[in-house]
Amino acid sequence: MTGSGLRQKVARLRQAYAPHEHRPLGGYLVAMGTYGAVTASLVGLVKATGRPVPERPAPGDVVLLSIATHKLSRLLSKDAITSPLRAPFTRYDHPIGSGEVMEQVRDQGSPTRHAVGELVSCPFCLAVWVATGLTGGLVLAPRLTRLVATALTAVAASDFLQMGYAVAQQAAEGDHREE
Repeated sequence: MTGSGLRQKVARLRQAYAPHEHRPLGGYLVAMGTYGAVTASLVGLVKATGRPVPERPAPGDVVLLSIATHKLSRLLSKDAITSPLRAPFTRYDHPIGSGEVMEQVRDQGSPTRHAVGELVSCPFCLAVWVATGLTGGLVLAPRLTRLVATALTAVAASDFLQMGYAVAQQAAEGDHREE
């Protein structure tokens, strides 16, 4: 098949997949390829260093990394302070409370830019990458990874306590207003 024949086939596939909406399938392929390369690199590094891979992770590590993944994914994808990292791929829309912002993916530019914009502005999408990094860190540098994950978990717990305090404070102020 010639290069132009392949391009036509890909264009037909893209049109058939999402006839009424722009979906950057090529950008998604680049993102998936990059994720695969990063994961393969981590595996290669583990093999090269001879680090033992646990038969199964300890339940405490699973809980710790789960909460840390949640917090780091949210921090990277929604926190106002980390918006300069997302700015090349997103555009500020509005604040959404608790120091977080809503951003829109930039459609101008390449399909890869669009796909990266979706990735870096979505905590659910980013969680896969963060969990992979933390899991690799748990094998390659377990003490440091647990320390970082502990700090992120403490921040996540603090967030929930701050929100609970704010709700309790609003309820208390509401009770005083009714009297």
